[in-house]
Amino acid sequence: MAFAVSNGNLTSLHRPVAQAPYALRIADNFTQDYAAIYKSQPQVRIVVAFLARNIAQLNMHVFRRLSDTDRERLRDHPIAQLIANPNSRTTQFRLFRSLVSDIGIFDAAYWLKVQEKGKPTLVPLPAQMVEVGGDSDWLHPEHFIVKGSRGKTKIRHDQMVYFHGYNPVDARTGLSPIETLRRVLSEEFAAGQMREQTLRNGARMSGYLTRPAGNEWSDNARKRFKAGWRAQFQGWSATEAGGTPVLEDGMTFTPAGQSAVDLQYVESRKLTREEVAAAYFIPPPMVGILDNATFGNIEEQHKMLYQDTLGPWLQEIQQEIMLQLVPDFSDTDGIYVEFNMNEKLRGSFEEQAAQLQTSVGAPFMTRNEARARANLPSIPGGDALVVPLNVLEGGQASPTDSVPKGLRIPKAGTVEVKVRPAETYVTKAAQVLEQFFDRQSRVVMSALGAKAAAGVPVKAESWWDEARWDEELSANLYALSVATSTETARKQLEKLGIDPEEYDVDRTLAYLLVLAKSNAESINAVTRIDIEKALVDAESPVEAAGHVFDVAKSSRSQQAGLTLVTALAGFATVESVKQVAGERSPVKTWVTTSKRPRPEHAAMNGQSVPIDEPFSNGAMWPGDTSALAVDQIAGCLCDVVIAFEQGADS
Repeated sequence: MAFAVSNGNLTSLHRPVAQAPYALRIADNFTQDYAAIYKSQPQVRIVVAFLARNIAQLNMHVFRRLSDTDRERLRDHPIAQLIANPNSRTTQFRLFRSLVSDIGIFDAAYWLKVQEKGKPTLVPLPAQMVEVGGDSDWLHPEHFIVKGSRGKTKIRHDQMVYFHGYNPVDARTGLSPIETLRRVLSEEFAAGQMREQTLRNGARMSGYLTRPAGNEWSDNARKRFKAGWRAQFQGWSATEAGGTPVLEDGMTFTPAGQSAVDLQYVESRKLTREEVAAAYFIPPPMVGILDNATFGNIEEQHKMLYQDTLGPWLQEIQQEIMLQLVPDFSDTDGIYVEFNMNEKLRGSFEEQAAQLQTSVGAPFMTRNEARARANLPSIPGGDALVVPLNVLEGGQASPTDSVPKGLRIPKAGTVEVKVRPAETYVTKAAQVLEQFFDRQSRVVMSALGAKAAAGVPVKAESWWDEARWDEELSANLYALSVATSTETARKQLEKLGIDPEEYDVDRTLAYLLVLAKSNAESINAVTRIDIEKALVDAESPVEAAGHVFDVAKSSRSQQAGLTLVTALAGFATVESVKQVAGERSPVKTWVTTSKRPRPEHAAMNGQSVPIDEPFSNGAMWPGDTSALAVDQIAGCLCDVVIAFEQGADS
């Protein structure tokens, strides 16, 4: 076992000494190490602390895998006890907080395996006092050198749990994100100094004096006025700020200060925080930048935080522990560690209750269990589970459900539902786009003509109103999407012998709104890029843009309309079947209908997956804009066929 180092080896070093590689030049005559930058740069500290605190609050559990579908949590295993109590003075929270902080600051972190009173413990070492040693093996550390103010000591590589990121020039070390942020932090430092000096001077009547010409001014009078002015209005202490100036001989004072608004103080701070957050792959609303935040997207980004943002961090930590720590123990068969994210992703009590109740098809909590949650004492007879009379095994999914009027579930066997958008909606989509391009062309060409007549250089921001066009086209596409998907879905339900009015349109509105906005932005972006290309070396900007819009109104509107409606038909078919599937397990199949399909789509012809799972290309249906690239969507005529493999009368 590698837990052979004692605490005495560490305490004898006294205190950490920073290693040279961790120094960063911020300005010509100003250098800070990474730790000092974390201390002095608020944006770096906010982002790193956000990561560290959110990961540290997750408990790490130890499991033994019993089979592919079963596992057992081990609370008494030595690894579980070690992680829960790293050493006598460190909690699990502080262990992981320091780990993530060091990785965020240095892209490296170190846990020393220490024997403490005969027990294995972990001691997190400050990253700035550890150096990777050895020259013969350029792929892996041979040993580590821990340096303190009273000397240094060498640690074998197997006595250290070493976390590090990727470095293109040294496979044994990481590369701090702070190094990549050098320019941003340098600019923030310089801008902060300038703003501080400007605002400090601006608080004391910043400006200049003018004196009428022709008035003689003796040297003594000039020196007296200058000394008095400096004493009252140019002092550097807080007691010298302010006052009322007394001017002489017709002098006038002209203010020339800059306010915090003029200096874009808030905007520059916000920009720096956005840059730092981007370097650590954190969505801006998570670190307090709420310009485009809404209740809905904040809730979704909170869920994404532990799945997408922190997921790679958690996976890296888990795998390093499995590689470097677990093998030190004897009982390791089927053992693995995993962060418990259920507590963070579980949702509110109301959401949990609704999900559990629907899953089990009956109440899941006794009266005494409910009273215990409210800190009330138990009552006699309160341990029995109360089941309403309207809930039967194999009947409704929840005691709050009611049977929809006129609903008929497909019988056992295979009932195919095939996607094909109505031709009227293909035509309607093309008309919507053509009318929009026509309206857009008149406005854009008028703006270009005015610029050309005035001899003003043509810049995109002067003739293209991005917000307006995205909003207008999004509204048009949203109305089209709702109508198209609703009619398609209801026709599919009719084929299944189900009342089409049972289709719940409200469940789809949020998705269709997001889809309409995304499609509008993509279509407008293509139009703008085409116009900008056409304007290069064009003799007449108006004619160049006119040609682009002629193509858009003819071929682009037809092609984009067909693609859009095909995607909506795929979504509506899948959604309508999911709404009525109940306990059945529908299977969807990708069907290629074009005579000359794309090779990728031809290879997928006949591929079948469960209705809730994506196809091999990541799409949930043909034309799925959330998963497929533009070149895989345009002109796609593929179908999805859904079959009920099993069913029952209801």
